Amino acid sequence: MRYRRRLRSRIILSFFLFGFGLTALFAAATVLLRERLEDQLIGEALFQNVQDFAEQYDPEGSGGIPFEKISGSVFSARRFGNVPFNWRDLPDGVHEITDRDANGRARTYKLAVKKEAEYWFFLRYDIAQERASQQQLSYALVGVVFLFSLLSLVIGFWSSSRVISPLTELARRMRGMAGSERPDKLAPHFANDEVGQLAAVLDDYAEQMTSLVKRDREFNSDVSHELRTPLAVIRGATELLLANPDLPEKTRQRLQRIERAAVQSTDLTTALLLLSRNERGVGHTLLLRLCEQLAEASRTQLGGKPVDVVVEGDPWAAVEAPEAVLSVALGNLIGNACKYTNEGEVRIIVEADQVRIEDTGPGLSEEDAARLFERGYRGSGAGGTVGGGIGLSIVRRLCELYDWQVSIAPRPEQGAVAVLRFVAG
Repeated sequence: MRYRRRLRSRIILSFFLFGFGLTALFAAATVLLRERLEDQLIGEALFQNVQDFAEQYDPEGSGGIPFEKISGSVFSARRFGNVPFNWRDLPDGVHEITDRDANGRARTYKLAVKKEAEYWFFLRYDIAQERASQQQLSYALVGVVFLFSLLSLVIGFWSSSRVISPLTELARRMRGMAGSERPDKLAPHFANDEVGQLAAVLDDYAEQMTSLVKRDREFNSDVSHELRTPLAVIRGATELLLANPDLPEKTRQRLQRIERAAVQSTDLTTALLLLSRNERGVGHTLLLRLCEQLAEASRTQLGGKPVDVVVEGDPWAAVEAPEAVLSVALGNLIGNACKYTNEGEVRIIVEADQVRIEDTGPGLSEEDAARLFERGYRGSGAGGTVGGGIGLSIVRRLCELYDWQVSIAPRPEQGAVAVLRFVAG
């Protein structure tokens, strides 16, 4: 997921960037405009003065230059060799020159040049003071930019607190609604603005969700209660019928099958009720004994396929969970292994912290291994087998409820291996 800044941080940053950008542009415009106008005015004045100087120059006069901050020089044709070296090739006009004085310090000045056949006229305008003033202005503008940026940051903190406070209060009240069957209304606590409208929408959504959850819980509770009674009647009736020693063998097998189906239905009802309530049941279940019962039930459903169902492992391995939950989780894994194995064996290995089910079936692809626990996904090898693809989805949800881990992967040689681990991590 792409990282996004918090809303308050974005508001503060926006104010800061706006203040910094605006003052920086203002400062840059001020410096550029001052420099351009200064150069233009000084250049025009110098060029006009040098033209006036050339027109009014009297070789017999004193030769003085009546300008402040301006020093002038006139060289006749006989003295063109005395013109400073860096002035000689300059054309008519105004030039900015930087050289060094006798002390080696840099000096910058404007030089106006007017060349005629008999005389060369030069007017020099010292702009050191203007450059120092411009530098001071630049420093001052940098300080102004910093000051206004800091002020924008302070305003951003202050305004963001006021802007975000209704959203923060809304989030706080929503956190307080967690776990409440009848949460308080949010909209009355806020003004009729955008946040108030959001609170009203959340109130409607919370009311719908509360009603939906209530109906779901009531339905699951009613279904669980209503199913348990007929299932108990079926189990009691089959037990009484099986107690008759004169029953034909085929009838006994069918009654045993009915009894197993009733037990499976009862376990599945219990597991689904726990999932709907999102609560863990309590119990102590010996894994080897349960796996033997599930293996015996699977043997009767092989339909004559040459498949051996073998159970081995630690007889004392136990899990702190209801037998019904483990029966549903392991029953689905063992049932799938038996369903897709046409010959060979299904080996159930019980260990201290896990149960492994290895089969010699056709195996599965990497895509099937990654998606088998998705609701409705049956895999590419399902073929014409019966099922809705929700058994392994139920197993996954039970594992999430109890912090277990479940996986199915292809075996290196043949078939697949399913592992149900009871230790998280």
